[in-house]
This record gives sequence, C-alpha cells and structure tokens, in this order.
Amino acid sequence: MTGSAGFWLSASRPRTLVAAVVPVAVGLAVARRGGALDLSVAVATLGAALLIQIATNFANDYFDFQKGADGPERLGPRRVSGEPGAADAIKRGTMVVVVLAALVGLYLVQHGGWPILLIGITSLAAAIAYTGGPYPLAYHGLGDIFVFVFFGPVAVGGTYLLQRGVLDPAVLLAAVPVGCLAVAILVVNNLRDIVGDRRVGKRTLAVRIGTLATRWQYAALIGGAFLATVLVGVWLPLVVLPLACREVVLVWRRAGAELNASLAGTARLHLLFGLLLTIGLSW
Repeated sequence: MTGSAGFWLSASRPRTLVAAVVPVAVGLAVARRGGALDLSVAVATLGAALLIQIATNFANDYFDFQKGADGPERLGPRRVSGEPGAADAIKRGTMVVVVLAALVGLYLVQHGGWPILLIGITSLAAAIAYTGGPYPLAYHGLGDIFVFVFFGPVAVGGTYLLQRGVLDPAVLLAAVPVGCLAVAILVVNNLRDIVGDRRVGKRTLAVRIGTLATRWQYAALIGGAFLATVLVGVWLPLVVLPLACREVVLVWRRAGAELNASLAGTARLHLLFGLLLTIGLSW
C-alpha cells in the first residue's frame, strides 16, 4: 500500500544508501586532519546526501516504470511504481524529498557559499536527469561517469569544503576509490540487466560495450580503488582485498539474476572498504 512505511522503505532502496554515506564519511575523515569538525554541518551534510540519494531512487523507480524498463521480467528487486496507483505516489514523493534536500542545502549554503549552492543544484538536477528529462543520462551510457563524479569528487570534496572552506588535492585523491566502488555497484546492476535494457532501448554503457568488456570494467574499477588507496598512503583497506578478489571472480562466473548476489556483495565491499578508508584517514 502506498501509504505504508514498508512501501516507502522499499522505494528508498536502503541497501543503496551506503553509497551516500561513505563519501561523506571519507570527506569528514580527511577534514578531521585539519582540526575539529563542525558537527552540525557534518550532520546536515549527511542528511542532504541521503535525501539526494533517496530522491534519485524515487525518480529512477518512477521514470524507469514510465519507460517500460521495469517490466514483469525484471531480474532485480521489484520496483514499487508497478503497483496499482503507486506511480503517482512515487512522483509526489520525489518532489517532497527534493524540497527537503533543498531546505537542508540552504543551511549548508550559508556555511559554504556559492560552491555549495552549485553542488546542490547540479546534484538535484542529476538526481532527476539520471533516468528522467529529455536526455536521461542512464539511457545514453553516461550513468557511469556521473556516478563517479557525484559519488566521488563532488560528494567527498564538497564535504571537505564545508568543513575547511578550501579544497585540498589530497581529498580529491581520496575520492577516487570511493567513486570507483560506487560505479562498480552500478556496473553489476547494468551487467545483470543488459538483455532487458537492450530490449527497451536503455543504452547503458554495459549495453554499448557488451558483457565481456563490462566484466573487465568491473575488475578495473575494483583494482583502481585499491591502487588509489595505496597512492593516498592508506593501507588499511587492503584488509578486504581477498573479499574484493572473490567478488571479481564471482562477477565473471555469474549471469542474469545470479548477479543480484554480486550486487549485494559489491555494496558490502563498498561499505567495508569505506569504513576502513575512513579509519585509516583519521589516524
């Protein structure tokens, strides 16, 4: 039912929210090296990141349903817009969450000025434009690039900027592994859906380059994340390297609905890696 807590919890796709939490945590860890954190700004930053992610999930649910990308043959978790009367509720919910994110953003703009205003506007626009609007990014193979940019340099760098008022090249380097693993989650999702996406004209990068190249892309993203942490000088995330290698092997072996397990595994890797990177940067 569209009024139930379970309906909205399902629509928010809670398993994906780690992708919003990790960049903020990493940005705060780097900022902590420069002194005490402004806790109220930190909480607001996390709140804004979560709201933007939820708005993106709602919008994706609605627009993919409208475009026929989530039919009965969908291999991934069910989308709630397919339920009777749910699509209009999700559309309204998206607008409500966007407004809430904008209100939190106004508080952050008071601390960060016009750069934060620019980040906020572009982030909210990307949340809708990812699957909606006249040129949906995900339908034209641009989703990978935008996920890397917004979950990497923009989110990590913006969090640091709010705390320190300037950008340090070190924080942008720390954002690279975060962005790589966020894209890796998307890559597994798109690999699973290649057949269905191709059928409805959703030209993701995976559809464009094919199954084999997409698996290589996944392996490169995982490897790039660990290489970047070594360049940052943080070794703690290497603890989960065996888990990462296992996920790469499994992505090469699995296909179709089997990749739902790899999707969960990659999200888990992202969380553990992000936690260890945050701890390592805080030392």
